[in-house]
Amino acid sequence: MTVELTIGVEALLARAREGMHRLGPHETRAAAAAGALLVDTRTETQRREQGELPGALVIDRTVLEWRLDPASPDRIPEATDYDRLVIVACRQGYSSSLAAASLRAVGLHRATDLVGGVEAWLAAGLPMTEAPADVRR
Repeated sequence: MTVELTIGVEALLARAREGMHRLGPHETRAAAAAGALLVDTRTETQRREQGELPGALVIDRTVLEWRLDPASPDRIPEATDYDRLVIVACRQGYSSSLAAASLRAVGLHRATDLVGGVEAWLAAGLPMTEAPADVRR
């Protein structure tokens, strides 16, 4: 007999956020200024429409875990240890929660995300940057 394990996207999102201390826009800005790694997973189109997050590294969602896992041979230089605070940002704060949960699953126990995404950042009146994006492939 086959058992269906359908939980739906809302339940998946709720599970992803369990035990995660998500950060608001001002908390995110302060944490990044204090050395947290701010990672932007928005698409190129979304970044072009909304602007670039100051200080963020742009990492495509499809390679996020490989670039941030300190044990990965494909990690970026900033992926120094599992205790690093990593804050994931997306457009609205949904896919970033799933991404942060995935990072937590590989051992980055402090990974979290920006509540409301870049839309909340903009609504809070926080600045974007004109500088070119720091895109990591």
